[in-house]
Amino acid sequence: MSAVIEERRGRVALLRLNNPPVNGLGWPVREGLDAAVGRLSDDPDVDAIVLTGNGRMFCAGADIREFGTATPEHVRRLTPILDDLEGLDKPVVAAIHGVAAGGGMELALGCHYRVCGPKTKLGLPEVTLGILPGAGGTQRMPRVAGVSKALELIVSGRLISEKEAFEAGIVDELVEGDVEAVIDAAVAAAERLAAAGEPPRRSGQRTDRLHEAKDNPGLFDAFRESMAKRARGMNAPYACVRCVEAATRLDLAEGLAFERQEFEQLVNAVEAQSMRHAFFAEREVAKIPDVPKDTATRPIQTAGIVGCGTMGGGIAMVFANAGIPVMVVENDQAALDAGIAKIAKNYAATVSKGRLTQAAMDQRMGLITGTTDFLSLAATDMVVEAVFEDMAVKKELFAKLDGICKPGAILATNTSTLDVDEIATATKRPQDVIGTHFFSPANVMRLMENVRGAKTADDVIATVMGLSKTLGKVGVLVGVCHGFVGNRMLHQYLREAMFLVEEGALPQDIDRVMYDFGMPMGPFAMCDLAGNDVGWRVRQEQIRAQGGKPSNTRYSGTVADKICDLGRFGQKTGKGWFAYADGRTPQPDPEVEAIIVQTSKELGIARRAVSDDEILERCLYPLVNEGAKILDEGIALRASDIDVVWMHGYGFPRFRGGPMFWADTVGLKTIAATLQRFEKDQGPWMAPSPLLLKLAEEGKGFGDA
Repeated sequence: MSAVIEERRGRVALLRLNNPPVNGLGWPVREGLDAAVGRLSDDPDVDAIVLTGNGRMFCAGADIREFGTATPEHVRRLTPILDDLEGLDKPVVAAIHGVAAGGGMELALGCHYRVCGPKTKLGLPEVTLGILPGAGGTQRMPRVAGVSKALELIVSGRLISEKEAFEAGIVDELVEGDVEAVIDAAVAAAERLAAAGEPPRRSGQRTDRLHEAKDNPGLFDAFRESMAKRARGMNAPYACVRCVEAATRLDLAEGLAFERQEFEQLVNAVEAQSMRHAFFAEREVAKIPDVPKDTATRPIQTAGIVGCGTMGGGIAMVFANAGIPVMVVENDQAALDAGIAKIAKNYAATVSKGRLTQAAMDQRMGLITGTTDFLSLAATDMVVEAVFEDMAVKKELFAKLDGICKPGAILATNTSTLDVDEIATATKRPQDVIGTHFFSPANVMRLMENVRGAKTADDVIATVMGLSKTLGKVGVLVGVCHGFVGNRMLHQYLREAMFLVEEGALPQDIDRVMYDFGMPMGPFAMCDLAGNDVGWRVRQEQIRAQGGKPSNTRYSGTVADKICDLGRFGQKTGKGWFAYADGRTPQPDPEVEAIIVQTSKELGIARRAVSDDEILERCLYPLVNEGAKILDEGIALRASDIDVVWMHGYGFPRFRGGPMFWADTVGLKTIAATLQRFEKDQGPWMAPSPLLLKLAEEGKGFGDA
């Protein structure tokens, strides 16, 4: 199979990239393209060239199947091939359809003219892999689209529509119709340009769109300041800015050399390794070894939600956003009305921000029906319960659903901690029961922890994993245990944060360290956002179950309980671990500090200075250790699945690859030795897990487990 197919349209040579499914720029494609450019440049029977992609897209960039593999020495990089392509005296026209991303976009920019079809996505997303466009994208894009637009696209990695690309000057001509219509238009453009006899318009030689930066010397500093928050901890976004800045002061050859130097500094760095790991982990997570890929799935054309509070309402929005009609059931009309009103308010807020049209809001609200009649769920294909986190309440509900729902309906629980197998015992169909733990707010957060019970049927698992994608979620299959993967590990993180406060740190100290590490917020701001009363009730229930007193191990909720006793539940009450004068921004509160100091005194703990390193290690090493236990117990299929849970459910920085991959970069020997020291200083709960010790002793990482 030829990687580049050549055909003739009169005196126009049509080259089709032929590397399904995405026409990735693997070495056979580059080799074929290089040979074709050299051959056609001297062909007297060819006046112009049209370049396109075979199949459903133009080109999605690098061939990910070649990541980490060697390239034959005789095959050139894309950059010099594009230099030769752009340097041709014959017009070269790109016929773009489907996707032109990364190297595919750079290939299109190397052409002299760009024709684009409908429903096409274009952009340079390399920054999402911890690198930058390395084949001239940072040099040609600002010359074609202007400096501000190039900065925004390259640093965000955002893919844009063909219409936005046309408005920006990236695309020269829009065409309606199918792929062949786009190719026909490109051939016509090539013939027209050849007949005009004018020199090709080369992107790399343009300077007209660079005056914006030359007339505004502060443009780049202002842009760096604007991106500082979202780019914190990362190197690639700043390297992108430096390269675009170089395009405004260097000629193309010098700019390409500068871009290459920056690219090489990034490509093998931990940041890029971490983000490549995240990229592959998100694709691997859908693979379930004991559920074949061709497993038949159950149709989910209608859904029911029991409960219309924060979670239930959010889940209803998720189904409606995906175009699935949803029936929302509440016990009383007042609660139902309040829940539906909250859904409408959420949609209206999105409309007011310009991210949703009023027509789209009306369409989605039309898919949501509210009722207090549970019998209305009889015909639905799937029901998700989102009621109070109480086993007795959930079992009573599932017994009720078992008698109402049709045979084959999937019965899903949104529990965040409870035993899905025990919930399933309330029904006569445990094979139809599964956990679908949506993360809050459900209409925003992308993670779905899908919890397979001991008797959950394979087709139910396959259906729910596929449904996750339909709903715009990242579905991760996990096993049954208290807290599953995410919340079980979160407990370790929060416990040590609470202990550190008793020993000498303050909430703002710990939050600063974790924020600087890359978390979206620290543990105390997170608790304030979620509501401190949630954990408080859980702790009180556990204490009641233990006979009215904490267990013999060190209790981590002493300060937190005192905070809640004062009604400081977080942002919703204006006070929590922090004070919220404006309702959103956490500010240290002397009242909390006084409570902390007094508690340390009552516990007989002499407060001391706690270093940033200790905060980071005490918070994250036990979290990783719990992940090792989860992996060893088979609760998670892969270490990378745990990384996906934490990146999408808790905001663990993508540029660190998730907690398990990050642990590998730190070194498991280091983590195991530190935990052993903590075990002596703190207590047995810090003991490294058997799997962590084994891997450390063997010099391996979680990627080897």
